[in-house]
Amino acid sequence: MTQWTAATPVVAVLLPAFTWGRSLPAGIVVLPTLVLAVSVLAAVHHAEVVAHRVGEPFGSLVLAVAVTVIEVALIVTLMIDGGDKSATLARDTVFAAVMITCNGVVGLSLLVGSLRHGTAVFNPEGTGAALATVATLATLSLVLPTFTTSARGPEFSTVQLTFAAVSSLILYGLFITTLTVRHRDYFLPITRQGEVITSEGHAHAPSARTALLGLGLLGMALIGVVGLAEGVSPTVESAWRPPDCTTRSSV
Repeated sequence: MTQWTAATPVVAVLLPAFTWGRSLPAGIVVLPTLVLAVSVLAAVHHAEVVAHRVGEPFGSLVLAVAVTVIEVALIVTLMIDGGDKSATLARDTVFAAVMITCNGVVGLSLLVGSLRHGTAVFNPEGTGAALATVATLATLSLVLPTFTTSARGPEFSTVQLTFAAVSSLILYGLFITTLTVRHRDYFLPITRQGEVITSEGHAHAPSARTALLGLGLLGMALIGVVGLAEGVSPTVESAWRPPDCTTRSSV
């Protein structure tokens, strides 16, 4: 408990008791904001510990779920406090995440891999399946609403939204099944000769006790992120809200 990765989740869980439902001054909101940022880093750290214990490709799912919980919690919190002005926040955030992942992360990985090894080595079956799933989900949720005519603007009707949601769940379920059961070897790292690496050799996996402790601290960190986001969001919204300017004319 003397390490910051262990102490931060505890502080993050206790601190919302003093900030929940209160409008914090700008000077005081700095503390929960810093704790919020450090809690996100601690959550990622503990997710890495659990992921290293369970191994690939299950470790990637642990990291994905942890990051998704953090992102969804922040989006929902800001949308609740933002009113009508934040109606498109979820769509814009998902679009930004897709662009950062497909262009930034993938491009940077290819660039660094090429500079370091001459030729970037990756598993084409798993990479193709993952990118195809992301592209399909992005098209279904971000592109298709632009071409619908049931409502004004890029919006789905209730029936269309239900179809998109069910289709997305089915598609993601098939991807998870492929990832963890049917073609698990597609998502494991490979050597230059194309052989699948079934074990990580750079470090020993943590013990079961350490992994369970990390899982508990991960849950505490995620709860703390949600609570702290709820506490600081009113101050953030008020700071970014433009002033109510009225024009007066005299004759």
